[in-house]
Amino acid sequence: MSNLVNIEGQHVPSVTWATRSGNDWVNINSDDLFKGRTVVVFSLPGAFTPTCSSTHLPRYNELAKVFAQNGIDEIVCISVNDTFVMNAWAADQECGNIRMIPDGNGDFTKGMGMLVDKADLGFGPRSWRYSMLVRDGNIEKMFIEPQKPGDPFEVSDADTMLNYINCNAALPQSVALFTKPGCPFCAKAKEALQQAGLEYEEILMGRDASITSLRAVSGRETVPQVFIGGSHIGGSDDLETWLAQQ
Repeated sequence: MSNLVNIEGQHVPSVTWATRSGNDWVNINSDDLFKGRTVVVFSLPGAFTPTCSSTHLPRYNELAKVFAQNGIDEIVCISVNDTFVMNAWAADQECGNIRMIPDGNGDFTKGMGMLVDKADLGFGPRSWRYSMLVRDGNIEKMFIEPQKPGDPFEVSDADTMLNYINCNAALPQSVALFTKPGCPFCAKAKEALQQAGLEYEEILMGRDASITSLRAVSGRETVPQVFIGGSHIGGSDDLETWLAQQ
């Protein structure tokens, strides 16, 4: 592996990315993307790969509103993949808070000095995993994963970047809600969470989970079942009581 160089203080590479929006080709210029804006960028080895899909991308997507509250105009994910792959991955991940940039030719990644050879995995040239904070096109801070074998994931995560921007930033509660279609109590729980300003992940019975899994995690067989911050709150009435106590 060639030595990766931290280029804090320099300007991001000037490139044009070919992207696909619907049935149209749309060119995005990096100068336009970064000019006059504060942008968080994270780059990773490839769409659909394990760490990228399970942790790296989802956590940035989850914390997007917190980043926005702390002065970030946009969060951008860059990978050396073509636009069709990146679009498919975005749809699969439901990451609507992140702009997905396909650096298909690796031009931007090469300009960053982050293009590495992953031929041993059959990947060819790919991006090393890193993140950076860019203000008006200038790189203020880079978090580059340590240069060691494999795919280290230690410093380019969303929480590390957010902590750099504001170490006192308030993190959102993790909320999961088990529901089923047509359930009035489920609708009541959703409304209560929305009024409290709590975003939630809905787990739909029959599609995302079975009665067995619901019983295993909650000890109950009825919906809704609400979990907040790792704690089981209960049904809609239990949620109402919990919210009143906050």
